[in-house]
Amino acid sequence: MNSNFDEAVKTTYLSILGNIFLAIAKGITGIFGNSYALIADAIESTTDVFSSILVLLGIRYANKPADDNHPYGHGKAEPLITFAIVGFLVVSATIIAYESIAHIRTPHEAPKSYTLIVLGIIIIIKEVFYRIVSKKSEEINSTVLKADAWHHRSDAITSLMAFIGISIALFMGKGYETADDWAALFASGFILYNAYLIMRPALGEVMDEHMYDDLIEEIRKYSENIPGVQETEKCFVRKAGMTYHVDLHIGVTRTITVEEGHDISHNVKNEILLKMPQIADVLIHIEPV
Repeated sequence: MNSNFDEAVKTTYLSILGNIFLAIAKGITGIFGNSYALIADAIESTTDVFSSILVLLGIRYANKPADDNHPYGHGKAEPLITFAIVGFLVVSATIIAYESIAHIRTPHEAPKSYTLIVLGIIIIIKEVFYRIVSKKSEEINSTVLKADAWHHRSDAITSLMAFIGISIALFMGKGYETADDWAALFASGFILYNAYLIMRPALGEVMDEHMYDDLIEEIRKYSENIPGVQETEKCFVRKAGMTYHVDLHIGVTRTITVEEGHDISHNVKNEILLKMPQIADVLIHIEPV
């Protein structure tokens, strides 16, 4: 799992550098191009920088090995950091909505046409970032990295809304100067919706919600192939960071010795850990059949 950790760290550094560059580009273009939608976009990218730093800290802490105070490891830090990222999203959405309403109520000039070129480039870059980080989060099974990926997608959508708003303001002419502000307001609502989508699976992870049917089916398959295992009964899975902890009940012939049952349980555990490296530990309970 160390390779997963290394991949997560590299991907997060990529997010941090990308967000810094884009926040500066959006801010400068928004100020000189007279577009609050772009300035709002820059605000979100700035919060993305801090949230990506949180992601990096969370991944490093979650990867710490188990100790006396944390016998199951530190993996639960991942969903907790995800909640902090959701907080950043909510704050940025609130700021964008507040400032958008203020600009809508205040007459101002239409944005400059070159802001559309900058936005088009930003949308493409952000969507590429989303796909890279999202794919990596699926590969290494990281909740917090998936949240970071959605941050990129939210940014891409915000930029798309700004692009639409500025286009309307430019092509429709006088009376439509606030179109990009309305676009920023709409984008803030989308950001809040994404915040919920990010928070929901993280909450399930903290609450050890039953969400891993495919994993359980695979665990049963490997277990029932072990000689001496008559059946599998209860199987509970909980996620901790990028790994899982499993509680499994297996049925063995009631007439075998305690030592034989002990050996069978170890064989089951070893097989699961060998075939499923994403599982950190398996606790097995023996049932007589």
